[in-house]
Amino acid sequence: MSLTISSYRRTSASRIATTQAAASSRYWDQSQSAGLSVLGRPGSVPVPLASLVPSVRLMVPNNVVQKVQRRRAPASAGPAGGLWRCNRLVLPENTSRTTSARPSPGACRGSGRNSLNDIEAAAAPGALQGQNLMLVITTYNRSDYLRGLLDSVRALRPAPTAVVVVDNASTDDTPAVIAEVAAQTPFPVLHHRLATNTGGAGGFAAGMERALAEGADWLWIMDDDVTAVPGALAALAPFTGRYKCLHGRRWDAAGRPFFWQHRFVDFLGIHLPVPGDVFRHSPVFRTNVGCFEGMLVHASVVREVGLPDPRFFLGGDDSTYGWLISQTHEVAYVDAYVLAKTRPQRQISLGVRHLNDSSDLSRFYSMRNRGLVAQYLRTRGRYAPAGFALGTLLTAGKEVLRLVAVERSVSGLPALARGWREGRRIRRDPAWQPMPPLTGAAR
Repeated sequence: MSLTISSYRRTSASRIATTQAAASSRYWDQSQSAGLSVLGRPGSVPVPLASLVPSVRLMVPNNVVQKVQRRRAPASAGPAGGLWRCNRLVLPENTSRTTSARPSPGACRGSGRNSLNDIEAAAAPGALQGQNLMLVITTYNRSDYLRGLLDSVRALRPAPTAVVVVDNASTDDTPAVIAEVAAQTPFPVLHHRLATNTGGAGGFAAGMERALAEGADWLWIMDDDVTAVPGALAALAPFTGRYKCLHGRRWDAAGRPFFWQHRFVDFLGIHLPVPGDVFRHSPVFRTNVGCFEGMLVHASVVREVGLPDPRFFLGGDDSTYGWLISQTHEVAYVDAYVLAKTRPQRQISLGVRHLNDSSDLSRFYSMRNRGLVAQYLRTRGRYAPAGFALGTLLTAGKEVLRLVAVERSVSGLPALARGWREGRRIRRDPAWQPMPPLTGAAR
């Protein structure tokens, strides 16, 4: 397999192999203060789709940056070509941390020291070998965005085993777009059409159930208004040996890093942003929330926790699902860019994060779904009435700020009030039950 090496000083392939071996044998067992860094953050050099070259991060001391690009070898090359197969996944063998660069200019980010466990996770080959990895996409009347996503998925190397597209009873040309792309894609694209619009929550629940029925070992979950970055699965693969629920990073529609670093506060019943560079000391940020814009989760976890709750309809289903998973498994956010958002939104900066525009439907469900969150907190013995009331007040305040500062309107206030009343009713429902585990599902 040929190697193309770009670093601050030109290094031969043999020296890089020596460096990797030294890092593996000499540095893994040193303390966190040894000064190891995961270097070579996603760069601004475009990655041609024709070459589909994932870049490999090397664990090297003393801030020496080396970037290795492994080019594709023929599938027939076998072990001699340095590749191993995961059904339709073909991943570089024995690589260090793999990352992806956005196929348009993007900003580099600094790096810092890493905990040894996370360095080992980043350097491991991962747990995707011989596995069925399926994408689950939910869409509703956004065929243009869906086409862009499916085109980017079709170009992925390594590629997924299959894609399940949940069509939430779209009335546009979504079925035709799915059929057209499916005919051009070398792996199955399964059109799972629902009779009614069940919202994002219902769509993901149905799609994940279908993926499990099709034999998925891993499920990669995403909305329709993103695209996959070339090499995305290779970037996530090294972390799958340690984590069964993980998320990669995203670019926003303007090509900037998208802010998604939160932790759920049980007392308040809301997730709060974590300021600063969470990857300064580690390639992994451990969180306790989820996001269905790129969550990669193992099928065993889905069976254990159950499907996402379709009663959320819109918003809060993914963060709550991640919180439920975090009760028994580590949930990771890893420093590898794998998705790019394609739908621009109006927003304002709050310093720590941005606040995007919304809709009356989203505002209603942001308040209404507080009732579901309260019920799930009760199932784990974490519900604190006073703290939850404060969290509800903070949620309403954020939505009012969104209305006034981003959308410059107050017309959405009635939607907030209706949502609050409905949420209170759900919170007080004595017959409410959580989603059950899938104990009877095929393994």
